[in-house]
Amino acid sequence: MATTSQPLLIKRYASRRLYNTETSDYVTLEDIATFIREGREVQIVDLKSGDDLTRQYLLQIIAEHESRGESVLPVDVLTDLVRSYTSQSMSIVPQFLAQSFEMLQSGQSKMMENMGAMNPMAQMPGFEAMRAQQEAFMKAMTGGMMPGAGKPSGSDEKSEDLSDIKAELAALQEKLSKLGK
Repeated sequence: MATTSQPLLIKRYASRRLYNTETSDYVTLEDIATFIREGREVQIVDLKSGDDLTRQYLLQIIAEHESRGESVLPVDVLTDLVRSYTSQSMSIVPQFLAQSFEMLQSGQSKMMENMGAMNPMAQMPGFEAMRAQQEAFMKAMTGGMMPGAGKPSGSDEKSEDLSDIKAELAALQEKLSKLGK
């Protein structure tokens, strides 16, 4: 799915079902999360009232991931967020969070660039396998939101990526065991 300038419009019907206006079919929260991971902007509106429900549904997606044990936000951060809704600091929290995520993405991008072929470490045996593992780790940690990660990934590609990573890990382990002898 290509990133476009217009957000993907999802309409919520009175039955609480979510309708993708682009493909003319119903979608789930997990489908919406996938669109976002693929780099697509999404807007969710109530069909009857026209109210923008995007924030509410994004929070619901996060809550579901957290409740399934896919914890990204430490309890201390969640506690501080709750406190920020009742304190004077509420006005700076959104700006701070936005800047923090921008810095994280920028840092990840620079780290991946530094691991490229210009790095003298690239000549080290097993470096490519290590770099591929680092990329997979960063992709997993950011949910695919790294710059340039807006490409769709099907289950076949994910399976191939996992197989490739396993093969590279096995090769790296073999090389390490040979170095230890």
